[in-house]
Amino acid sequence: MRHEVIHMKEHYPVLGQEGRDPLLTTYLPYNMVEMGRQDQKRPCLLVCPGGGYSMCSEREAEVIGLHFLPQGYNVFVLNYSVVPHRYPTQLREVAAAMELIYANAEGWNCDVSRIAIMGFSAGGHLAGHYSNSFGCEEVRSIFPESKAVNASILCYPVITANPKYFHGGSFVNLTGHDPLLPEDGERFSLDRLVTDRTPPTFLWHTGKDEIVPVMNSLLYASALADNNVPFALRIYPYGQHGLSTVDAQSNPELPPQVQWAAQWLEDVKTWLSYIF
Repeated sequence: MRHEVIHMKEHYPVLGQEGRDPLLTTYLPYNMVEMGRQDQKRPCLLVCPGGGYSMCSEREAEVIGLHFLPQGYNVFVLNYSVVPHRYPTQLREVAAAMELIYANAEGWNCDVSRIAIMGFSAGGHLAGHYSNSFGCEEVRSIFPESKAVNASILCYPVITANPKYFHGGSFVNLTGHDPLLPEDGERFSLDRLVTDRTPPTFLWHTGKDEIVPVMNSLLYASALADNNVPFALRIYPYGQHGLSTVDAQSNPELPPQVQWAAQWLEDVKTWLSYIF
């Protein structure tokens, strides 16, 4: 396996401004020549950990990616910039990760027609934001040919800037505004950005999430339905925020009723097999 940590500012110096150093970690299985797979092109998974735009959570990074290597995926984990760095920094860093995947597609054995982005909590907001806004002016001013993803997986995601349901800390960290400006609701509420060009999406959440209310996923699913975008939605009744893999690797000593949510991993693998 080819495993390396790429300082993206070395490829795109603009990303290194103001002390930023976003990292892209690669997990690229070697093709097996003896199995006749030397020319195999693999689907790709780009993972955006959560952390309220104040950190990138370790338990939503490598431990997630390792579940998809046996499925034949090339996996990329993005440690994007967080506070004090604000929007649109993070969106541009996702675009840069996509540029690297495309630029190295031949050497990395990437099938660029099958790239999924996966995000958790605030990383889910980032993944969903890029899924809908990869071609926005803020991105295209740096990456004029920014690339779309082909599928989106949003795990207990931050979606709405509506104070009734939002995770306020994520939006304050992202925008630097406290309270939010009136226009922030329109710009950063992902359910308002969905169109019929939004990629197929898998969402999962728990009904007992007290940090990012389940209504976030329900609002996004409703917007997907309104725009005839294929989607899958899994709501598990029990479990706190940040469940990740829902096992001892990420959350030790979970009660049985919470462990049911671990089914999301198998469900999303099946879903991806139909999408790709």
